[in-house]
Amino acid sequence: MFQDIRWEELVSLQAADKHTLIDVRSPSEYNEATIPGSVNIPLFNDKERAEIGTLYKQTSPQAAKQRGVEIVSAKLPELIKEFEKIDSDKTVFCWRGGMRSKTAATMVDLMGIKVNRLQGGIRAYRHWVVAALEDFDFKPQAIVLNGYTGSGKTIILNELEKQGYPVLNFERMANHRGSIFGQIGLTPNNQKKFDSLLVQQLLEVQDSPYTLMEAESKRIGKVTLPEFMVNKKEHGAHLFIEIPMAERVKNILEDYRPWEHHEESIQAFQRIKRRIHTPIAAEIDKSLQSGNYSTATKLLLEYYYDPLYSYSADKHHDSRSMIIKAANIEESIPLVKDYLAYQIVNK
Repeated sequence: MFQDIRWEELVSLQAADKHTLIDVRSPSEYNEATIPGSVNIPLFNDKERAEIGTLYKQTSPQAAKQRGVEIVSAKLPELIKEFEKIDSDKTVFCWRGGMRSKTAATMVDLMGIKVNRLQGGIRAYRHWVVAALEDFDFKPQAIVLNGYTGSGKTIILNELEKQGYPVLNFERMANHRGSIFGQIGLTPNNQKKFDSLLVQQLLEVQDSPYTLMEAESKRIGKVTLPEFMVNKKEHGAHLFIEIPMAERVKNILEDYRPWEHHEESIQAFQRIKRRIHTPIAAEIDKSLQSGNYSTATKLLLEYYYDPLYSYSADKHHDSRSMIIKAANIEESIPLVKDYLAYQIVNK
C-alpha cells in the first residue's frame, strides 16, 4: 500500500536522495503553478477535468466519480508506462491530496510500483512557501548588478551561474525582463509560480557568503518581490556595468528579436508613448512601424530608459559601489569576477 507523507518529510527525502515529484493534475493546473522540479503525468486532460467538474455540479458526485473511473481505465496502460519511465523514488500529489492523487497512487501500487502520496497536496506546499517567505532570514550579502538597459546584466548573471557562482535571477523566475517590453516573446509567471521558484533558489544560496542579483524594481511583470528581498537589495553592495551605446542596442535586439514580435513591440510602445517628448515619440513610432528597430531602440534608451535609470541609480552610489567600464559583455565578466574575488578576500 502506498504511504502518505507530509511536506516536511518529503523535503528530507529530496535532500537525502534522488526523488521525483509527480503532479497528476491537468496540464493547465500544472502550468499555472506546481512544485519546482515536478513532472506532469495528468490523470485527466483539461477537457476531461471540465467534463467531470460539470457532472459533479449538475448531476451528482457519484456520476462524476463513475466518469472519472471510465476515463482513467481507458488510459491506464499508458499512465503505468509513464510512471515506469521514472527511475527513482516517487511521490504523487494533486491539489489537496484528494481523489486524483489517491487514485494514481493506488493504481501504480497495484502494478508493483512503489510510490508515496503528499498529504494536503500542492495546497500544503503553497502554505509552506508563503510562511517561508514571511519569515525568511536571508543571510548572504547582496551584490547587486546595476547598469543601463542593454548592459548585459542578465547575461552576466547567467554566465556566472553556469560557472558555479551563487545567483538569484529574478527575471528568470518571473519569466519577464522587467520593462514595459519585458514580456515580448515570453509567458510571464504568476505570483504562485514565482514564489515557489524563489524559495527554492533562496535555500540553494543561503549558505553562500554573498549572492549576485540584478537591480530590479519591486515589481517584475506580474509578480512582486517580498519586502525582505527588496531591503536586502537596497542595502547591498552595488556594482555598475557600463558599456557603449552601440553594444547595448545590439544586446537588446539579440535578446528581444523585435522583428519576430513586430505587433507586440508596437503595442508595448503605445503604453509609454505619452511619456516621451512628442517629436521623439513620433520618430520612435515611425521607426518601429517601418522595422528600423536599431533606431527605435537607441531613441528609447536615450530619451526614456536612460533618464529613468539615472534617477534611480544615483541613490546606490556609495563607498561600497564600483563602476566597471568595458567594451562589451564578454569583457565585463572577468572584471566582475575580479571584483567578487576582492570582496571575498577583504571581507
